[in-house]
Amino acid sequence: MTMLARDLPLPADWDRSGLPAWTYHSVALLELEKRKLFRTHWQLAGHVSDVPAAGDFFTVDIADDRALVARGDDGVVRAFHNLCRHRGSRVTAERRGHCQRAFVCPFHGWTYNLDGTLRGAAQPQSFGALDRSKYGLKPIGLEIWMGFIFIRFENGPQPAVAQLMAHFAEELACYRLEAVVPAGAPSETVLPVNWKSVRDVDNEGYHVAMAHPALQDLYGATYFDQPYVNGVSRSEGRYATNRGRLWSVRAYVGLSSGPLWLAEDKRRLWSYFGLFPNAVLAVTPESVQFYQEFPLAVDRTLIRGAVYRRPDETRSDRLARYLAQRIDRETYKEDIQLSVWSNESMKSCGFDGFHLSDLERGVRSHHDHLRAVLPVMRLEKQPKETEVAALNEKMLQPAGAHTVT
Repeated sequence: MTMLARDLPLPADWDRSGLPAWTYHSVALLELEKRKLFRTHWQLAGHVSDVPAAGDFFTVDIADDRALVARGDDGVVRAFHNLCRHRGSRVTAERRGHCQRAFVCPFHGWTYNLDGTLRGAAQPQSFGALDRSKYGLKPIGLEIWMGFIFIRFENGPQPAVAQLMAHFAEELACYRLEAVVPAGAPSETVLPVNWKSVRDVDNEGYHVAMAHPALQDLYGATYFDQPYVNGVSRSEGRYATNRGRLWSVRAYVGLSSGPLWLAEDKRRLWSYFGLFPNAVLAVTPESVQFYQEFPLAVDRTLIRGAVYRRPDETRSDRLARYLAQRIDRETYKEDIQLSVWSNESMKSCGFDGFHLSDLERGVRSHHDHLRAVLPVMRLEKQPKETEVAALNEKMLQPAGAHTVT
């Protein structure tokens, strides 16, 4: 079992710095992040309950790539590039829906079966000898773990999801995550910040006492973080039956008990499981949710998330879930402001870097993971934009290695 962050010894010369400010506003670096992080690492796309029947589908846009996730007539959930093989149009522009028999491209009418194979092109004689077997939708990597659907556009450094999340499998098994169902439509919000500023705020609980009155009221000093280790992290806060100065917290604690089949030690626990580079799975006694950040531009970030409930929730469970989401919404609004303030400071002549607390090891460990993939982030002085990609490639080479030109 991995030691808790509060129990891990810190070296006396622990580096308390974080990423340099330039990494938050470099367009060239963002292009590398899209290719080396968001395209090649697992992304939490949804849950099998989002596509319960054959023909059900949803789409996800991640940086420069577009995914279509659909359940086929054979019951198999598959993921494809949401790109028509004719001219690259979106096969569907809908966020989610049901396809009766086949996907029809809205541009020229190319038609695809639910398993991605090409059924036919409009006016096929105009293409000569078109081999339909070569023009199906391009598949992308998909794995299902505890009911959640993970996708990856290209192979990358992470192992299979089950291996990546293996440390949490036993802990999460008792929540019966495979059986949850959507508690509403997914949410999307655009913030005027770099995606890393959002993640920096979410990766530590040092600010909870000052910035989040409801969370502090709920679980207070019991909150702690584990840093990212091998691509995953964990945080938790445990609350007692006598907590609650704020009415929403007091009402939630009074109602929240969790289902009887839930392990006793989980009935007063909020836990958060981080997946590098940008996703979090959050579990409470009443529900489970995920949220993640996708870069739209160097100073624009899409926050995407969804909440799932238990299929047999009682009226009390539903009220507790509503109150938990109310607490979470207030926390989210507070974090938005913190992200904006943090991000805008990166361009100030007065900003001279991070100086991290022992309680902010989640931030440092996330930055370390970023630098392992993109070592150019280790440079304190901003390189020329035209040199960022080449410098990163050079820094990835083993010591003494050289490339042939």
